[in-house]
Amino acid sequence: MSTGATEARAAELTTNLDAVRRRLAAACRAAGRPADDVELVVVTKFFPASDVRLLAGLGVTDVGENRHQEAEAKAAECADLGLRWHFIGGLQSNKAAAVAAYADVVESVDRRKLLAGLARGAVERGAGEATCLVQVSLDPPDAEGRSGCDPAELDALCAAVAETDGLRLGGLMAVAPLGGDPAAAFAELASYAAQVRSSHPAATVLSAGMSGDLEEAVAAGATHVRVGRAVLGPRPTIQ
Repeated sequence: MSTGATEARAAELTTNLDAVRRRLAAACRAAGRPADDVELVVVTKFFPASDVRLLAGLGVTDVGENRHQEAEAKAAECADLGLRWHFIGGLQSNKAAAVAAYADVVESVDRRKLLAGLARGAVERGAGEATCLVQVSLDPPDAEGRSGCDPAELDALCAAVAETDGLRLGGLMAVAPLGGDPAAAFAELASYAAQVRSSHPAATVLSAGMSGDLEEAVAAGATHVRVGRAVLGPRPTIQ
């Protein structure tokens, strides 16, 4: 990328990031929370490592990725930046150990089968415990492509994470159903979070909300929002 193009991209990211930060601060104030009460995770999938470097220069500390191969390469290329990497995509059990080798937070833990691999990767990494968020489904039971564990299985899965050496139960993650009311979905999620905290008081993370519904998520108690498009713009056409 030429110097001019880099400067233009930096200016675009600065403008977008400022707008998102203002939205977050306003949402926190509206919810009666401190203006800096919510952590921003910028989702950089399909965007180059050069954008990650620009974001780090603008004060971004947490970066989210959905696809293992892309995430692994970017984390290695940007290892000098001291970022926290969040893996937020669907996770195959045979990739779990590899993901835990670079991801500081794995937000998409939705079944027990992932735990052994995640623990192995965390131990091999030598960085202590990997923080895991259990992804709970907010979709109707008959929804196609439903992601996340069934709410009826939430307590058992959280207990399994908490009992696995090498893993730490950080809290919950969820995505609002497509076409549904995000406020209602996140209110449901807040009730699940309270349920989990009653058994696991340290599981305080609630990752919810994206570019289009971060205000509703903050109102429901989200501690982290995952924003891609509003910061980085439309996804590149070549993927």
